[in-house]
Amino acid sequence: MTPLVSRLSRLWAIMRKPRAAVGSGHRRQAASQERRQKHAKSNSQAKPSACDGLARQPEEVVLQASVSPYHLFRDIAEVTAFRRSLLSWYDQEKRDLPWRRRVGRRGAGTVVWVSEVMLQQTQVATVINYYTGWMQKWPTLQDLASASLEEVNQLWAGLGYYSRGRRLQEGARKVVEELGGHMPRTAETLQQLLPGVGRYTAGAIASIAFGQATGVVDGNVARVLCRVRAIGADPSSTLVSQRLWGLAQQLVDPARPGDFNQAAMELGATVCTPQRPLCSQCPVQSLCRARQRVEREQLLASRSLSGNPDVEECGLLAGLWEFPSVTWEPSEQLQRKALLQELQRWAGPLPATRLRHLGEVVHTFSHIKLTYQVYGLALEGQTPVTTVPAGARWLTQEEFHTAAVSTAMKKVFRVYQGQQPGTCKGSKRSQVSSPCSRKKPCMGQQVLDNFFRPHISTDASNLNSAAQ
Repeated sequence: MTPLVSRLSRLWAIMRKPRAAVGSGHRRQAASQERRQKHAKSNSQAKPSACDGLARQPEEVVLQASVSPYHLFRDIAEVTAFRRSLLSWYDQEKRDLPWRRRVGRRGAGTVVWVSEVMLQQTQVATVINYYTGWMQKWPTLQDLASASLEEVNQLWAGLGYYSRGRRLQEGARKVVEELGGHMPRTAETLQQLLPGVGRYTAGAIASIAFGQATGVVDGNVARVLCRVRAIGADPSSTLVSQRLWGLAQQLVDPARPGDFNQAAMELGATVCTPQRPLCSQCPVQSLCRARQRVEREQLLASRSLSGNPDVEECGLLAGLWEFPSVTWEPSEQLQRKALLQELQRWAGPLPATRLRHLGEVVHTFSHIKLTYQVYGLALEGQTPVTTVPAGARWLTQEEFHTAAVSTAMKKVFRVYQGQQPGTCKGSKRSQVSSPCSRKKPCMGQQVLDNFFRPHISTDASNLNSAAQ
């Protein structure tokens, strides 16, 4: 018994599905990085090492060697275009948030500090009311420094991660008692002097409140940068994180650093979202390498396949073997006719009267649910053609169990096995992984199974039929 299957290896090169670059989270990545940096800083202070510079050198060499120019900005003209497009969009589309209204006024450093700490791992909609109540009760650092920890915790209740409120108060007391009431104004001194302030928060305060031209990277900015430069590596890794901070510093507009950083965060939060990004509304889509890659693959797909499938739905069976198939037809008669024509194209003349329906299989590929209608055709005493088209081959039952086939194909084969005399009544695993001990069919009997009859037409079914 030898089913006929076809290989879809050619689709792998043109329709491979891109991997998501960055996950969700507004300040989550920045907050976790700040905790790691603070911990590393305290360790280095406690245990100084004369070999510190030498220990870092290999990592820097690896970083430089691993970065392709493809992931960088080509020249100053491209950087200028990115800044101009992003800031123009931000001026028109930015959300009206209470902490943004006070930027440029006296006490802006306090405003940005409080809002950025609250926004760590918390959604904007949740933060707004807490921020408003906080600033009404403690409008200055002097007011916050005189408050009790119990009062701080009461106002923070429900916002989560209570250490954030405690560190805010500790920072306020340090500014009032040790720094003469003057808040540090650079990212370096903010991170060095204020408890709980890491690299991201320091950069945000320095750029937004005090106009320092320093870039920032939170979860939203990391996602934007990874997509714009088609960076598929893990953004939380040390080397990739360093590269993202370098890109952010390269891009930040020296004339409007605070607005630029907020614009980058705003873009990630409202347009370049983790799921279903609104690429058509993106102000920097012409500079986005991820967008260019998708468009290129869609163009290749439209030239090679019927229709223009969504890249998200392609590559389902790439590189695996499958039984011959046709797309669903509106009537049983048309279905059988189309199937027989397809089988004859692969195996030569076949008796139409022996084609029979065996059952159906439902299988889910990622987020696509498909139903296969399975047919069988037995060649009693008839030897199949030995020459088959390129990309196809005959397999024995034993070969099928060791071949690279998908779970869906194994389900299809189980339907066939269940229709044969003497089939073992065991678990599904035993029916798939090993041949049943039963009377072997006569020599020359062959089975050609048809499947792939979705309840609704999908691009994925068109993909597989075109590949045949």
